[in-house]
Amino acid sequence: MQLSVAANHNVTAARVWPAQDYTRITLEAERPFAYKMTRLKNPERIVVDIENSDINPVLKSLSEKVLGSDPYIQGLRVGRFKPNVVRIVVDLKAEVKPTMFTLPPAGDYQHRLVLDIYPLVDPLMAMLAEMDKPRPPLPTLNLDTKPLDQKNAEESPASEQVVKAEKAADSIPIQPVASAPDAETDTETQVPPATIAPYSGRKITIAIDAGHGGEDPGAIGASGSREKDITLQIAKKLKAKIDAEPNMRAVLTRDGDYFIPLHGRVNKARKLQADLFVSIHADAFTNPAARGSSVFALSEKGATSASARYLAKKENESDLIGGVSLNVKDPVLARTLLDLSQTATINDSLKLGKAVLGQISNINKLHKNHVEQAGFAVLKSPDIPSILVETAFISNPEEERKLTDDAYQDQLVLSILQGIKQYFSSNPALAKTRVAGE
Repeated sequence: MQLSVAANHNVTAARVWPAQDYTRITLEAERPFAYKMTRLKNPERIVVDIENSDINPVLKSLSEKVLGSDPYIQGLRVGRFKPNVVRIVVDLKAEVKPTMFTLPPAGDYQHRLVLDIYPLVDPLMAMLAEMDKPRPPLPTLNLDTKPLDQKNAEESPASEQVVKAEKAADSIPIQPVASAPDAETDTETQVPPATIAPYSGRKITIAIDAGHGGEDPGAIGASGSREKDITLQIAKKLKAKIDAEPNMRAVLTRDGDYFIPLHGRVNKARKLQADLFVSIHADAFTNPAARGSSVFALSEKGATSASARYLAKKENESDLIGGVSLNVKDPVLARTLLDLSQTATINDSLKLGKAVLGQISNINKLHKNHVEQAGFAVLKSPDIPSILVETAFISNPEEERKLTDDAYQDQLVLSILQGIKQYFSSNPALAKTRVAGE
């Protein structure tokens, strides 16, 4: 389908973002694209004809950007189909669901042509099917008969029995012994571990959302650090800590450098029946002196401060920067009137936010000493308590150094986990019912 006619122009940038969720190919130019996309079978491939264009070094390099590990693209070829028409052939590893659209200039980007290649089977649904599989029963011991090991032990030399006894002792779990507090330790920052009272029979599921990604780098620090990289590092560390808890598990809305639309992040959490949604960000402001950590929840009535309103507006523009087709509509995010279940969810979000903010205050200065609220699109799940954690100001040189420091990231992750555990200690997880139609 031809969208527009443009004067002859060249592609100025080309990018490929591979991921299990989908692979994205993005072309950028100074003027709008005119294109036609065709799907061919036997073998599976996608053909894209770009009109009013010519081959240049940027387009020639596109095939080199395809990785062998790409889940869906086998290879890519670029050639001149006819005068002023460039043809791109995408060879596929299997049948896919492609979608193609153009984007107007946004942020630092010019006009973009986007090809998204989705698998026929949603990887998230495959994950759900795997999680829903019944676990094999644990082996049982036959206590009515004499163990074979005992008979062998009676016939074994004494030295062998000693070795077996030592191995048995090594297998006994050692319980840690609580040590007395150090007299010089600041007792105000010592928080006793919270205990969790989860719903019996299932694990608590935490959806961790690493902000931005792919086409959307987020805020850029003074030394060049990108928000999308820092949020993914912290999200992965938080997932590892949560997964180490005996009654909790974490899932990431993205596990690599690719873009997920705001409504897609919410839908992932709902399909996974998450008990909580935690979105990780690194704030930026026009004044580099701004500093401190913040926690946000959704607002029914508008932002609680001018800075919260500014931040929500900036974060909600992520779809424009990251690149979402304007034809995609989401009923959850389109609602302007919040129902009673949303009100209850916001109340729980505020409780969660207060617990997390209190823990973060032990490791970093707070920008505001209370949970703020604003109309963040990524927090609009009607049935999952959701918070957005602004870990620190990446625009502040001192805090940017903290955010890129492994030790600080570890402290931050532990404080968020402790806040989550504190929340569940007084708000036990309830039984979950899969949302109809999902």
